[in-house]
Order: sequence, then structure tokens, then C-alpha cells
Amino acid sequence: MASVAGTSTSLCMTSVSCALKQTQGRIFSVNSVSLPINGKSFSSLRLQSAARFRVSCVAKPETVKKVCDIVKKQLALPEDSTVTGESKFAALGADSLDTVEIVMGLEEEFGISVEEESAQGILTVQDAAELIEKLLEKKA
Repeated sequence: MASVAGTSTSLCMTSVSCALKQTQGRIFSVNSVSLPINGKSFSSLRLQSAARFRVSCVAKPETVKKVCDIVKKQLALPEDSTVTGESKFAALGADSLDTVEIVMGLEEEFGISVEEESAQGILTVQDAAELIEKLLEKKA
């Protein structure tokens, strides 16, 4: 995930479009923002506070599904249990050792190597899928 706060990051943006929710003529909240950065479009932009926003790059559905399957296998979850991109490892019952085993399973399945620093930032299935795609892109 990319984070942009204040002026700490330079971006080459050609356009920005926002969907705003209005109440009695005033802007109540920002629903969504779409912006192209260096030729890639990032459609999921969430406002966290007045001075800070977050850009989430969505991983491919097939990557998320593979990660879900590996997580279910590593945690020995029942086949009918629901694991989605938003599922947090801790909420699924994973402790730190389980998380290490999940990362090792992901490395083996995708043929990548995850640095310890990067692995510590993985909290959800979506985080893992996005990191995998980033590492695969670098590898290619």
C-alpha cells in the first residue's frame, strides 16, 4: 500500500476526480477519489483525516484467492470458513509463529522472498496479496 501525506511524496498526476456527498449544499464527505499516477490508475482513495489520505492498490482477485487458500491451510481452518481480503490474521486466530508460517507458505507458492521488515507490515490477506504482486512485479 502506498501512503501519501502532505508534501512528503512527489507524484506526477494529470487529473483527479472526486465523488462528493453533499448535504444541504455543503460537502459532507468524500466518497471516492480516482487519480492516475505515472500512467497507472488508482481508484481506491480513502480520506483518513483533513491533512492525510491513503491510496490502496487492489491486488488481482486470483492472488487474493490463492492467499486465502494458503492462510486457511496454514491455520487449519475448516473448509467452510470465510477468509476474504479484509480478513485480519489475528482475527483468524494466527499468532506470530502462524504468521511466519503463512509468509513461508506464500514465498514457496509464489517463488518470492519476503524481507522481515515487509513481513511485519502484513496484517490482512489483502496486505499479503498486494505485497506479493509488488514483489512479483520487481522480479519480472
